[in-house]
This record gives sequence, structure tokens and C-alpha cells, in this order.
Amino acid sequence: MAVVPLQYRFDGPRTAPVVVLLPTLGTRWSLWEPQLPELTRRLRVLRVNHRGHGSSPAPRGPYSVQELGGDLLALLDRCELERASFVGIGLGAMVSLWAAAAEPSRVTRLALVSTTSWAPPSLRWQSIGERVRHFGTSSVAEEVTRSWFTPGFCERRPDLATRFTEEFEKTDPEGYAGCCDAVATVDHRSLARRVHVPTVVIAGAHDPQTPPGHGRRLANALPDARFETVVGAAHLVNVERADLVNELLLRHLAPVSAHRF
Repeated sequence: MAVVPLQYRFDGPRTAPVVVLLPTLGTRWSLWEPQLPELTRRLRVLRVNHRGHGSSPAPRGPYSVQELGGDLLALLDRCELERASFVGIGLGAMVSLWAAAAEPSRVTRLALVSTTSWAPPSLRWQSIGERVRHFGTSSVAEEVTRSWFTPGFCERRPDLATRFTEEFEKTDPEGYAGCCDAVATVDHRSLARRVHVPTVVIAGAHDPQTPPGHGRRLANALPDARFETVVGAAHLVNVERADLVNELLLRHLAPVSAHRF
């Protein structure tokens, strides 16, 4: 399995415990800007871009969650990080869960946001990936991004909705399509039972892409997890309701900040 050197960035105190933030499919590390002011007060934040997102390379796909997780673990090695907490949205949560099962000694805590352990087999993500390979990300931008925010948020903050759409359209087509293949084939139902680190699963109450039922089932499968629903938010719940998500993340990650690894 060839490892891809991912683009990454550190923020926060150098001596603080590390939390890794992984974005969802079609977004990059700027997704986490609403969390930075709060998290960096107590934690060293490592933001990472998946293959083909931002400046991370995009080898020819398809990819698997295992390969994307291998990229992440290799990055931890390169940064000489023995342990960290992981926070991921969508695809980022899938990668985080896989890493926690593959190398449990390296993961302290998990926060899994707007995600699922398994969805019934569907051709949707394969179809989107194929269209992107042939016609580019702009050809699916409206279809993909409409699930990211509630209509009310788009009316209140059209600047943010536009910014995220523009960033999506700049995503490398092959990298995005390869990550679509990873999402389309994920099945973490048995894997979840092997992950024993403290976990919070967060869902947006109005997320049409991964409705709250997906998060609840995932939390029920994890041995040490609790489930939280955030009202007034769709898929990018950390942007739309940053106030509530920041509170949930700090409450979950705060015990880690009391000591160094």
C-alpha cells in the first residue's frame, strides 16, 4: 500500500496534547476554522487534508478508507507523534475510526461527526465519482453541497456557503473521485466493536447525507461512546453550530488536556 504525504498544519501550544482534525469529503482544513480559537487554548491542533484536497497529492484511484488511514498513520510517524485524539467529520470520521481500530495504542479519544459506520449499498457515490472524473467537480457541486447547510443558514451566511462551494470546485477531480470510492465501500459495523477509546458521536439534526439515525447506530456499536444531536444544523454541523460543537468537543477532549503524553 503506497503512502501519500498529506498536507498538514499545526496550531496551538507546542507542549500541549495533540488533537488531529480530519475534514469531510470535498472540504479541506479550513473547515475547522470555527474550532481553532477554542481548541488551541488547551490543545495542539494538527489539521490534515485528504488525498486530492488542498495541496495533498492525488494518485490515481480508487482509494479505500484503509489506504487513507495509512496516509494518516504515516503522517503521525513523520511528525513523531506517539498518541493523539482524533476528530473527524464524514470521511474524516471514517478514517479516524479505522485508525483507532488498526492502532488503538495511538488514539486517546475520538469525536466522530456527521458520519456512519455503513450505509446500504448504493451507486450514488460511484456515480458522483465517475461524473467528476469525466466532467470535473463543478458538474456535481450543487448536488453535493446542498446537504452541507440548512436553507436558513445559507440565507443568513451566503458568504460562507459560497466559499465552501468554491473550495469544493477546486478539489482535484481524481482525488475527490478516489475518496468517493472509499466512502462507497466502507463497512465499519464489525470494526466499531473493537474500538474501546472514549468516543462522542455528533450528528446534525437536519443532515440529509448522514441523518442522526446513522450516528446513533454507530454510537450503540461502540463500547465506550455517547451520542449527541445538534439542532439547527445539517452536514457541516461544526460550521453551522460552532457554539454547540465547540462545547461538546471541549467537554470530551478536556480530560486529555490535563496531562501530557
